[in-house]
Amino acid sequence: MKVMKFGGTSVGKPERMHQVSQLITRGDEPTIVVLSALSGTTNSLVEISSSLAHGNREDAKQKIEKLEIHYKNFVMDLLHKEEFQAKAYDIVKEHFEFLNIILKISFSEALNKDILAQGELLSTKLFSVYLQEAGIDHVFLPALEFMTIDANEEPQVGSIKVKLSQLLQQYPDKKLFVTQGYICRNARGEVDNLKRGGSDYTASLIAAAIKASVCEIWTDIDGMHNNDPRVVSKTVAIEQLSFDEAAELAYFGAKILHPACIWPAQHYNVPVKLLNTMQPDAKGTTIQENANSKGVKAVAAKDGIIAIKIKSSRMLLAYGFLRKIFEVFEKYKTSIDMITTSEVAVSVTIDSDAFLKEITKELEPFGTVEVETNHTIISIVGNEIASTDDVLKRLFDAIAAIPVTMVSYGGSAHNISLLLPASYKTQTLQLLNEGLFGLK
Repeated sequence: MKVMKFGGTSVGKPERMHQVSQLITRGDEPTIVVLSALSGTTNSLVEISSSLAHGNREDAKQKIEKLEIHYKNFVMDLLHKEEFQAKAYDIVKEHFEFLNIILKISFSEALNKDILAQGELLSTKLFSVYLQEAGIDHVFLPALEFMTIDANEEPQVGSIKVKLSQLLQQYPDKKLFVTQGYICRNARGEVDNLKRGGSDYTASLIAAAIKASVCEIWTDIDGMHNNDPRVVSKTVAIEQLSFDEAAELAYFGAKILHPACIWPAQHYNVPVKLLNTMQPDAKGTTIQENANSKGVKAVAAKDGIIAIKIKSSRMLLAYGFLRKIFEVFEKYKTSIDMITTSEVAVSVTIDSDAFLKEITKELEPFGTVEVETNHTIISIVGNEIASTDDVLKRLFDAIAAIPVTMVSYGGSAHNISLLLPASYKTQTLQLLNEGLFGLK
């Protein structure tokens, strides 16, 4: 059995849903299809939720009405027979009645999660109706019946495996299943989610739970590229990556893949393929255990980085100093991306300012604290690049004119990371594209 996940752009238009139906029926292997919300829907739901959180119910009402019109038009183009159009309109009516009801309810975080879940619920139900109209035999599997997270918001792979297996056993003769990405239930049984981009995570968790032959992630680009195609004019797709390489790229900014998606597939050794819905015959990128080659594979950029420097003359030989620093970040559940140390200072980077004031205040007793915002991390990723001949020379020759403020090298055999002002991001990516890959 395999898993096929389709993102928002892959199902964002009726004709693309039609194309997805062709892709999922190309082979004989039993398949679980994971769908995201239609492109733009989650953003609209976030805006609706934000309006409600700020008490602006009229604005939320207008946004709901606009989104409902979009879905009604979508149904009109998706389906052709009146019988199935009627089914689809009933689905749209049901979900938008819910959204209109919440206009009269006091806003809460739990209600916010319910609002955000509507996108995936709508896309999968409408797709299921289309499959019915097309005469494609399938089973609709509600993700809320098997996808769960614990009190620490971590997926419960064991529980997912048991619940999903029980559901699949009810349909021994069926080969096609459709479910939602992103949404789940939390430890209290409430509707929750796996955060933005979580449909990739859903697909990987399902693939791990059923020990799938492959987990296919279908988007609108033909695999992972060696650089950001939105910034650099000439890029090439990478045919193969190891799990470690892909994890580094995903974490440090490669938007095609959700960072959390890698570990379930890696832990259960399920190959991941990144494929293009618009060019289904393109090779794409295969992610598996072995890298198969050494050297630089790709460059990725992570924006919104904050650099924090703690300078203290008392640090020299101070036992437990670093532990105390890290405990401050742990207290506020704030991940550190990069770290460098010297005799008198520690510099770290974080990608969230949610608790920046609190963190800064608690670091002040350790020494002078300096905070710099609006930075970017550029990561150069590849198998054993730290030991590959002349990589460092080519790297630093290429960016000689860039004011790099921090370098992380040697912590991973697959990654060299640079911190620099965000205003130099585009220039740096272009210089690296030429210096490391010979692409202008």
